[in-house]
Amino acid sequence: MVESDAQQPALDGLAPPKRRKRAAVQRIAAVNNPIAQVVLDVQATHLGRSFDYLVQSRDDETAIPGVLVRVRFGGRLVNGVVWKRTAISETAASSLKFIERVLAPEVLVPQELRDDITDIAEAYGGTRANILRLAVPPRVARIDAEQRFGSCAGFGKTRYRLSQETLAWHEQESEHFSASYEAAQSLKQGIAGNAFAAFILDTLPGALRWASDAAWMMIEALTSGKSVVLVLPDTRSLAEMDIVLETIGMRRFAPGKVEHGGWTGDYVCLGSSMSPAERYRSYGALASGQLRCVIGTRAAMYAPVQGPALFAIVDDGVYQNADGHMPYANARGVQRLRAKNHHGVFAVISFARSVASQWECSVSRSDTSLVTGPSEALRGLPSVVKDSMPWIRWLNREELSRLADPTIGARVPHTAVTVLTKALQSGPVLLSVPYDGVRQVLSCAHCHRRAQCKRCTGPLEPKASGAPQCMWCGAIAVDWHCTYCSSERLQLVRVGAAGTAAELRQLFRHVPQVISTPHQPRGIVEEITNKPQIVIATPGAEPHVRSVVSVSSDGVPVCDAPVHSGYQAVAILDAWTGLYAPGVDARVDTLDTWMRIVSQCQPRSKAGQALLIGEADPICAQSLLTWNSTVLASRELQDRAETGMPPIYATACIWGGRDAVMHTLAQIGAIGGDFSTIGEGDSALPGFLGPVPIPQPRTISARQFEGSDDRVRVLVRVSPEQHDELALRLRTVVGRHVASRDRQELRFQIDPKNLL
Repeated sequence: MVESDAQQPALDGLAPPKRRKRAAVQRIAAVNNPIAQVVLDVQATHLGRSFDYLVQSRDDETAIPGVLVRVRFGGRLVNGVVWKRTAISETAASSLKFIERVLAPEVLVPQELRDDITDIAEAYGGTRANILRLAVPPRVARIDAEQRFGSCAGFGKTRYRLSQETLAWHEQESEHFSASYEAAQSLKQGIAGNAFAAFILDTLPGALRWASDAAWMMIEALTSGKSVVLVLPDTRSLAEMDIVLETIGMRRFAPGKVEHGGWTGDYVCLGSSMSPAERYRSYGALASGQLRCVIGTRAAMYAPVQGPALFAIVDDGVYQNADGHMPYANARGVQRLRAKNHHGVFAVISFARSVASQWECSVSRSDTSLVTGPSEALRGLPSVVKDSMPWIRWLNREELSRLADPTIGARVPHTAVTVLTKALQSGPVLLSVPYDGVRQVLSCAHCHRRAQCKRCTGPLEPKASGAPQCMWCGAIAVDWHCTYCSSERLQLVRVGAAGTAAELRQLFRHVPQVISTPHQPRGIVEEITNKPQIVIATPGAEPHVRSVVSVSSDGVPVCDAPVHSGYQAVAILDAWTGLYAPGVDARVDTLDTWMRIVSQCQPRSKAGQALLIGEADPICAQSLLTWNSTVLASRELQDRAETGMPPIYATACIWGGRDAVMHTLAQIGAIGGDFSTIGEGDSALPGFLGPVPIPQPRTISARQFEGSDDRVRVLVRVSPEQHDELALRLRTVVGRHVASRDRQELRFQIDPKNLL
């Protein structure tokens, strides 16, 4: 018996089945433009280009640009998006592979969105695959079938129209808006025009006034034939905007009332907290052109709208507006870039004007990049601002001394207790505390100023045994004495929502209390009734005050409608905490928080009062008292011009292993190259700051990166017109680093919010 004929004996019925050889499938390439350039779902920087694949003749009509396909790459099946169809390819014919399958014939990434994604990747030093991962939600097959059925049934093909109730509100609000803001006519002309325009709106005080202004801008754009993309800072702001739109008669994207009908509506919501099916359905409705209006959190900045559009953002300076994945694109820059590409309008709505917005209001057209440029400011008329804001008082040590207050230095001085007690006779009062729970800090028992470290002026924290310790430098406070009154006695102050509630029970007896913080048992309280009560809340968790008004027609009562009114008084406790906040935008962020809190107070015409209690930055306090955030923004811009900080100069933060970071600096020209200095003459400054040692990330083990114990961070600075060139150089160097399989960590971020 020949060895090749040998067989393994087996019992009857247990012999392995013989495999049948499948006949080779004959694949025929399409006649017209048989090459598809596909952007793969591969996040490696050096693989960020498109790859050529052959299109079969049976997929010729479905494998069009913008659809989702599955191809073979590196021995495995991966998803990708057809970017373009061409007739020829630079890849050898023997190396070309066919597209395995078209996952869905619907276009998920329209042409205009593909152009936007390309520009966003170039502006922030990423790849198109990086942006696609964040822009296109995961596919849900049953949603494709559902939308296909709705399209065949005729849903989504009707002309987009707003209700008469919405149009009537818009007409009434237009007069109110024009009578409230300077240069309101310029904004109307910009929205109605066909050229790119950018505006910075400093919203007026008032409960949900920012949402009403945003709603007016949205309807103004929709009636002018433009699409709308509104990015909000968090899910609570999204819920508030949703309520305002429904109040004025707009319908959220939802199932139709007809049995077995499709989904209809006037606007759609997009957010990362939505379920995969809901998010994919909303995205598909925008990509198919069924809807032209979208509101949402950071995920909405990639909404697939087409044609001229209004790209607006609320609170452009918050931390949530930056992506948490490479290339860490910022929603503000993305919105402005897309508005420029679509020949639309870019608008910023905020309480405290960010430094970037202040810089854009004074910059010339020569100092622009893909994500920056000149803008026009819109501020409230002085008389309207005065009538809309409450009576704001700053109860610092100097003011309390002038009033001869016997409780100078207390968290809630006697003057504030008097104001709050009188306000409780008419309605609820709000006390805003910066921290949740109970946090203990030390202060001087005589002058009540916060106890500070002798070495670094940092705050002291109590210890269970021994002397207190500095929270910044860790020094032990031995033989401590107050630098203001020389007292040697310390007292423990309880800061936080729970500690404040216990303290206020002694000051306001028999008054109901409501605690609204994320970590309390009740969580965030959304609404309260308009009756005397004390509300203690952390920033961003303030409940809305609900009042019920009677709606009548021709003098006959029809129904009772709930409306959002304001607090009778608002008090901001522990204002000194803003002095110790880290970050380059610490003062602007503090002012924005204060203005958002005070905006929920009744105007002075209804006896509304707001109190800022404690020592604070004088410029921040002045900006709040006058409701003029440009005072602080201008000072910040002046300081950053002297130190070479953003937005005067475009910045990039590079971090990772020391050798990799220093090699990157040399490659991009920051060491001995054209990026080595900024400015000219005597005002020249070094092009980069650092390297600064940074700790190992908490999410990895010490063995993941070789040499991870020597991690450093460097800040590179260039002129604004070199912003795009810096992003290109960094992407090229990082791509080479990844392709070389170097084990050292190397990452970067363009225009970071936090420079620490």
